[in-house]
Amino acid sequence: MKRIVKQSLLLMITLFMFQGSQAQFFKSLEKQTLLTIGDEKIPVDQFLRIYEKNNTTEERQKPDAIKEYLDLYINFKLKVKEAEDLKMDTIASFKKELHGYREQLAKPYFTDKTVNERLLKEAYDRMLQDVRASHILLMVDENASPEDTLKAWNKINKIRQEIIDGKSFAIAAEEYSEDPSAKDQKEIPGKQAARKGNHGDLGYFTVFNMLYPFETAAYETPVGEVSQPVRTHYGYHLVYVTDKKPAMGVAEVAHIFVRLRQDASENDVKRKTEKINKIYQKLQDSLSWKAAVTKYSEDKGSITKGGKLSKFTCSRIVPEFVETIDSLKPGEYSKPVRTMYGWHIIKLISTKKPGTFEEEKAGLEERIKKDSRSQISKESVISNIKKNNSFKVYDEAKSEILAAIDTTVLNQQFSADSLPTTLTKPLIKLGKFTKTQLDFANYVAKNQKKQANINKDVYLNKLFNQFVEKTCMDFKDANLEKEYPEFASLMQEYHDGILLFNLSDEKVWSKAVKDTAGLKKFYTANTINYQWKPRALATVYHINKKEDINKALNIIKNYDNDGDVAETLLSDSITSVKIIPGKFEKGDNKYVDTVPWKPGFYEADNSDVEDLHVYVKIKKILKPQAKAFEETRGLVTADYQNYLEKEWIKNLKQKYPVKVNEKILTKVIKQEQNKK
Repeated sequence: MKRIVKQSLLLMITLFMFQGSQAQFFKSLEKQTLLTIGDEKIPVDQFLRIYEKNNTTEERQKPDAIKEYLDLYINFKLKVKEAEDLKMDTIASFKKELHGYREQLAKPYFTDKTVNERLLKEAYDRMLQDVRASHILLMVDENASPEDTLKAWNKINKIRQEIIDGKSFAIAAEEYSEDPSAKDQKEIPGKQAARKGNHGDLGYFTVFNMLYPFETAAYETPVGEVSQPVRTHYGYHLVYVTDKKPAMGVAEVAHIFVRLRQDASENDVKRKTEKINKIYQKLQDSLSWKAAVTKYSEDKGSITKGGKLSKFTCSRIVPEFVETIDSLKPGEYSKPVRTMYGWHIIKLISTKKPGTFEEEKAGLEERIKKDSRSQISKESVISNIKKNNSFKVYDEAKSEILAAIDTTVLNQQFSADSLPTTLTKPLIKLGKFTKTQLDFANYVAKNQKKQANINKDVYLNKLFNQFVEKTCMDFKDANLEKEYPEFASLMQEYHDGILLFNLSDEKVWSKAVKDTAGLKKFYTANTINYQWKPRALATVYHINKKEDINKALNIIKNYDNDGDVAETLLSDSITSVKIIPGKFEKGDNKYVDTVPWKPGFYEADNSDVEDLHVYVKIKKILKPQAKAFEETRGLVTADYQNYLEKEWIKNLKQKYPVKVNEKILTKVIKQEQNKK
């Protein structure tokens, strides 16, 4: 319950958290002191910012809106001031909670909105198109030395030139590609079947199916052309685009399958081809699809489902299926289609094409966050941080510290203490913020991991880049409140909101629940507020079967005790009667309200729209009387909380005198009225 109250409070405070203030204050007024609480002076703009966030335009148009909200605001500020004086904002749990909120609220400031919008639009545009491409891969570790990287770069460019000069891409892929799937694989008995190479053909794919640099090369290269070399963490690729077509989306099909091994003999190929053609002819001659699947398909997993396969996208199926689906309408089936697995007759059940931009937007945003392309937004932010704060690397100091760190770093055994004490020169500078050689050494010691097959200098440069990135992000984080006034205001509101909740919980909410003695004392002093009105001690009987009415009424009238009535009804197998005993005030039960309020047995309702007959037995009319404590504990607790709240505010106003500058308040009210 506390958590719900707390979340509601924070939500109220930050309802329009990213909307800038709509008021355009007069410069002469906005910094004027509106009120003083204790020794704290609160200017007009501070009050109006909160006022406008927590009140709708309609609410602000009410004549006394500002004065009414000012009373609430004063009470709010009194509690926050008390919490601060009690040092509640120095408690570790408070700091941890506020830091958690800050991390969440700061996230939008660490992304480039323009870049994100471009990536989103780009992803949607690519979602509308499927691409078929082949590739040649030369493997190069992402941490390879400059020499090895250059060697691979020269080789991939040489291969590309051979293709430009007329060499078949498929032949080049089989000859040069280090992707094992490009080449034929022989059978290894008991381990793997023989498999023909794909000559670099990756089939169809769409957005997010490939690494982002590879995806970009494929979408930006025209059909029939080969891309420039593109680098991924696998190495260098050449991408040859063979087809682009409107997106298939998500497809559901059924098929009749005749298996054919990739190393099948000519005789096997001929026999299987004849079989699939005969099946197709039987379908043409009116054999039902289900009967054909059951009798002839060799896909055991789909036979019992009418040949139906799991839904798939273009990257999850062989390209022949994708191309065939394009030519079918739902309910139609294809001529026999040959794939690497054998022969198929494909029946289209349905396709779901990509939706509109607005329909796909939320899903794309989530996928972008989890994809490597999200790094582009972060890199843009870091670039701007460097540009706007005169970022500088001291190259000599960098060379010196990289040389001083030995190869123990590759075994995760480097210690910053092993370095000479003289290595404290400035290493990087960001605005007035400087990081030294020692800072980097400590970062390396903390973040080093065991490395294999990597040059020490390559690894240290990688760590240096990470160190620079972290420094930039830390610098921006430390200056968020200064750089973005709206963020500073938001954090102040969360700071105050958490303090308000914690202190209110201690002084009012939990106290009212835990202070049983105080609660009972409050109840005793205010018993007059917790009174029962006249009540009818009565029982309501619902009879749901017309044929049971006479029997049921005879039993009900013969017994005064509802327990005896229920037992007798059960023994006579009458189950259509619902018994509702109780003490009813006016308004508690519509049937009790309709009968005379005096002892007796009455027919209350005989429904004309359902088989329901209602009777009321009034046993006694109870006079007004005080409610017992336990009968009204919830209401007493709520009233006690209100009482504690008022007493607390009264004491706080004595401790921190409140003075409202009435002249300034009048000007503020007039200014707000002029906006209407």
